[in-house]
Amino acid sequence: MHKIVALWAVPRSTSTAFEWMMRQRGDMDCLHEPFGEAWYQGEDPLWPRFREGDVTTPGLTLESVWDDVRARAAKGPVFLKDFPHYINHMWTPEFLSHFTHAFLIRDPAKTITSMYDKWPDFDETEVGFPEQRALFDLLTALNGTAPPVIDSDDLLENPEHMVAKFCEGVGIPFLKEALTWEPGGDPSAHSWWDGGSFHANLAKSTGLTPQKRRYVSLEDAPERVRRVHRRMKPHYDHLYQHRIT
Repeated sequence: MHKIVALWAVPRSTSTAFEWMMRQRGDMDCLHEPFGEAWYQGEDPLWPRFREGDVTTPGLTLESVWDDVRARAAKGPVFLKDFPHYINHMWTPEFLSHFTHAFLIRDPAKTITSMYDKWPDFDETEVGFPEQRALFDLLTALNGTAPPVIDSDDLLENPEHMVAKFCEGVGIPFLKEALTWEPGGDPSAHSWWDGGSFHANLAKSTGLTPQKRRYVSLEDAPERVRRVHRRMKPHYDHLYQHRIT
């Protein structure tokens, strides 16, 4: 089996931009939240807001996704980005041993306000910070070393350096040319959710270029958003201590 590089992220963490950059390389089979598709739209959806009549896909399960990932890895190297909370019940040492793991974290003030903007009725179990931390700690305990962690703000502030460090951490060559692309691409073609409306800005972009760090205030956010933030921030802070600088 070839290498399966897994980038474990949380929603609204610039992970699709990172995935788009990985697609520019052309040397890996890149998958967009394959486990998430089964969690949300499989034949037995697990997401807490599922209602009768929502989209489902007969034959699509977490197990069928894993079978597909392994079949792809039998042919060549694979990159996938996904969210740990979709598969926390699958975290056996044997299952986890098939991946080369890395993590992408982002300030929860940014992720949660963005989720609220897109999904005002989001459920707290869709946010994913506790499971991201739990997987990181489990892998660190199993392997004796911490997997690489990239913070989204660091990535956007200095993309060339951070991507190079990521590549070093997961054992793949750094391809600087993958950091830029022509505008007008179609990230939605790889998105199973909502036709890819979450990725409109990415479609207009021309690459991972340095951006000035910005901050989000929760002062005017709804109390529910601030309450979820208070619960998520300790998990983010824990991983932040281990980030690549």
